[in-house]
Amino acid sequence: MSRRSLTLAIASVATVAAIAVAVLFPVPYVILTPGPTLNTLGKDSSGQPLISVTGHPTYPTNGHLNLVTISYMGGPGVRLNIFQALRAWLAPSEAVVPEGEIFPPGQSAQQTQAQDTQQMASSQELATAAALSELHISYQPQVEVLSTVPGYPASKSLKAGDVIEAVDGKPVTSPAALSSMVTAHPAGTTLQLQVLRGTQTLTVPVASKASNGTPVIGVNVEQNYKFPFNVQITVGAIGGPSAGMMFALGIIDMLTPDNLTNGKFIAGTGEITASGQVEPIGGIQQKLVGARDAGATVFLTPAGNCSETVGAVPAGLKIVKVSNLSQAVSDLEAIKAGKSVPSC
Repeated sequence: MSRRSLTLAIASVATVAAIAVAVLFPVPYVILTPGPTLNTLGKDSSGQPLISVTGHPTYPTNGHLNLVTISYMGGPGVRLNIFQALRAWLAPSEAVVPEGEIFPPGQSAQQTQAQDTQQMASSQELATAAALSELHISYQPQVEVLSTVPGYPASKSLKAGDVIEAVDGKPVTSPAALSSMVTAHPAGTTLQLQVLRGTQTLTVPVASKASNGTPVIGVNVEQNYKFPFNVQITVGAIGGPSAGMMFALGIIDMLTPDNLTNGKFIAGTGEITASGQVEPIGGIQQKLVGARDAGATVFLTPAGNCSETVGAVPAGLKIVKVSNLSQAVSDLEAIKAGKSVPSC
């Protein structure tokens, strides 16, 4: 074999080997693409309303208040090669991000999905709380026991599902409030907890115990809420917290006679707190594309995501910068009246 033929043969083998490595060996990235959008004022694929209210008057709605989502390819147990990553990197509507941004190290896809499901459930409660706060409808914050810590006083007195209503006669409205009430006294102090267990209200004495120099009772709790009527939100397998603002707007629209959309196709995103603050989310560029592809002409964007929208807004989509739920409602009213609204 001539030197030229040998060189070509070696180059060919090297090229084939490089292609094989690129195809067969996964890269630690995830591809983000625009996902489905759902109208919070509409119905799901089975004909059931996404938001249903019982026990309180509701009003007819029209138009769209769409939540938006992202889809992803890759992650633990899913092979994503360099060619797939490069193709997505070149696509204007897709993004390639490190796997760790979507899946925390050591966490499986199933664990991430379970976490997303829990975040979705929490976002629905927070959205209901924010909507009722905006409408000045009273509700009751609650602190529920998730579990107790073995070897600590609460493990002998409290059970999962207990609602801690008061400590020494002072109302408990949040996990932070409970923690402050426990740490306000020296370790070893016996506290009188008013607890709702099922339908019974009990007074349960629980002593605190020092842990790393801090008085604790050894209980894991979560914030939830008791509402004066039932709000049911159904979105299927969609997870995560980013639909909170759109849920809240959908609830407000259903509970008030004044239509928020005026028949327009409005979409948006943003995690929400019970007080109505709108927090930034991930995948904003893909959500903009998904919203416009679905027909949206207005997009409500968290103020914290504004810098990521630069150069990524599809033609025909108006961006509205939102910091809180009250502002979102005011902006929608302004759009109806033909007035200007803040943009990114």
